[in-house]
Order: sequence, then C-alpha cells, then structure tokens
Amino acid sequence: MNEILDWLLGTVQAVDPVVRVIVAGIAMMLETSVLVGLVVPGDSIVIVAGTAVDNLAEGTWLVLAVLVGALVGESIGFALGRWLGPRIRFSRAGRLIGERNWVRAELYLRRRGGPAIFLSRFLPVLHSLVPLTVGMSGFAYRRFLAWTVPACTVWSVAYVSVAAAAAEGYRELSDSLHYAGYLFVGIIAAFLVLVYIAKRVISAREARHLELDDAMEGRADDVKD
Repeated sequence: MNEILDWLLGTVQAVDPVVRVIVAGIAMMLETSVLVGLVVPGDSIVIVAGTAVDNLAEGTWLVLAVLVGALVGESIGFALGRWLGPRIRFSRAGRLIGERNWVRAELYLRRRGGPAIFLSRFLPVLHSLVPLTVGMSGFAYRRFLAWTVPACTVWSVAYVSVAAAAAEGYRELSDSLHYAGYLFVGIIAAFLVLVYIAKRVISAREARHLELDDAMEGRADDVKD
C-alpha cells in the first residue's frame, strides 16, 4: 500500500503548484455551475490537489482558489438566472433535471430565504440549482454573496485541510509504519463518510421545507419533457 501511495502522491506533487491551484479552482467553478455542476466531481479534484500541499502558503492559495472558483461558478449561475433563467429551465437540458427539482429549489428559497442559500451548498442537486433560482427570484446579489461566501469558505477549508493533513501525516509515518497507507485511506474515507452523514442530516432537517404541496405537485407533474 505504501509503495502505491508514494507513487500516487508523488505524481500529484510533481505537478506544478500553480497548475494544481488553477485546475482545482476551475473544477470548483464548474462544480458549482448550473447543469455542468451535476456531473463535475469537484470535491474529488480538490481532495487530490490537497494531498500535494507542502506548506501553509500552498494550502492558503489552494483554499483561496477553490473558494474563488466556487464563488465564480455560483455567480455565473446567479447571473444566468437573472437574465436567462426561464429559458434554461425549460430548455432540453433544464428538462433533464426535472421540473420537480426546479420547483423544490424555488420553494426552498421562498420558505427559507438566506439559509437556503447557505445550506444548499451541502445538498445534492440543489447546490447547482439554487444560485440560478436566486437569480430568477429578484434576490440582491450582495445578499446572495452574504450567504454563499460563508458556505463556500467552510467547504473549501474543510476539504483542503483534511486532504493536506492526511497526506502530511502519511509522509511522516510511511518510513516507520508499514500500514501508514491504510491510515491515510482511512482518514480520507472517514472524512467522506462524515460529509455524507452531514448531508443526510441537513437533508432530513430541511425535508419539510422541500416538500411540495398539492398545488406544486400538480405544477411539477404538468410540465412534460
């Protein structure tokens, strides 16, 4: 295991730090963009980039790049919602998402307001739809940023910090512990499990705000592909 990890981590670390930072930032921009964000594995790319962090400065730049990338992606979604929202929603790509998901995002924002923007960053599908929905709703951009910046900051710091700490711990222990690789994998796996549990808890707590009433059920069912 140690030999494999040495090769993998060494390969990532051999990539120029500037390139790693740029790639991670672009990945997050795409991950938080409407439609594209549903298929881009931004979290995986950030974890991989985080394992190559060699010092505090690199870690700081990576966190900033991931944060800025996320904010750019969400801002693009907001702008598209403001100017092209209905056209995107009823386009072929928008219909693939399903009218039910669009209605849920709309209702969630209406019922929860600002907290919906913050929490949607940690909810499947909604993390890509809510910025566009906010743009369509008439929310002020400044108010949108006030809620999404803290959410993106928490996300960026958590992912980069855990990946960097796990990799650094592995490098320090790999020469003396033959099972250091398993500890590294265990830490990353435990973090991802915690993230999954956190998302499930948030989803459960917010479920009542995402429920469709009879009128909205009919509205969602009336829209055909």
